[in-house]
Amino acid sequence: MTRTALAFSVTSLAPVPLLGLAVAFGGGWGWIALLYLTLFAFAMDYFLPKLMENATGADEFPASDALSVLIALAHFVTLTFVIASFGRDMSLSEAVALYLAAGLFFGQISNANAHELIHRDAPLLRFLGKATFISLLFGHHASAHRLVHHRYCASDRDPNSARLGESYYRFALRAWIGSFRAGLREESKLRANRGSGVHPYAIYTGGALVCLVSAYLLGGLRGALVYLCLCGYAQSQLLMSDYVQHYGLRRRALDTGRLEPVGPHHSWNAPHMFSARMVFNAPIHSDHHTHPTRPFPALILPSHDMAPTLPQSLPAMSVLALFPPLWRRVMDHRARNWQVRGAG
Repeated sequence: MTRTALAFSVTSLAPVPLLGLAVAFGGGWGWIALLYLTLFAFAMDYFLPKLMENATGADEFPASDALSVLIALAHFVTLTFVIASFGRDMSLSEAVALYLAAGLFFGQISNANAHELIHRDAPLLRFLGKATFISLLFGHHASAHRLVHHRYCASDRDPNSARLGESYYRFALRAWIGSFRAGLREESKLRANRGSGVHPYAIYTGGALVCLVSAYLLGGLRGALVYLCLCGYAQSQLLMSDYVQHYGLRRRALDTGRLEPVGPHHSWNAPHMFSARMVFNAPIHSDHHTHPTRPFPALILPSHDMAPTLPQSLPAMSVLALFPPLWRRVMDHRARNWQVRGAG
């Protein structure tokens, strides 16, 4: 196994056994898992050199799809046991730690992996990605992301591209509802043209109902409520990633009425090694939008003069976005500068 493969595997899989120990034995294991996903990740991003700036396609490794499949399977197993564990008695401290740690795993690692899978060509991989989103009651994202976000990102036509000055809280509600409607509209157009096939939104809705009933059977009413809260927590983190990675950036409208092609300057990037490895290079966002089918290990970080770079790591900026006045103080002038550069 190459060093690159090892880095992706260890950083993304490490929370799984920690969450397993928290479910099985309680105690401080939930807090250890939470610390790994928060303070430890922040510290590693701070102390490790930002070698991501020199990443090349040579970093790709053949087993990347296998790792994605393993993470997807680990997601379903972990989600099942976490929900079931809330059906039994546990201390408030154990419950809080397990909920927060599991929610961060589902919101950051499961979501990032599902995002990677829905861009793959293989039907089985796409199915696993969609199933992961459905299990988090966010199935419509599999349609809206590919059919709407990638087509209209960094424009007002995309519900998941935050406008300059828009707070995360206002954005999250608008993006959830807007992406659901936009994805439904695009999928309905495809069904009308093809004239056959089960509508994906029927699968998303039916799958969500099955998951909710399963959560009740696993953990009773408490388990079902915890499941709903975990899904909301995970969804909010995916929306936060969209918010941070496109905030204030806009594509020009051409004389033809179309948008200019997506370029590196339409997404914010972060060169922090640890968090990037943990979430499958999601912070290398510009290259993903210009090459959507490129596997995550091969994504290339643009230079600072070609694409905007976040002042801190993606997780750190996500925390900052929870405080709109501070966020705007840090980000608005940077976004304006890139709007001017893009217009030129």
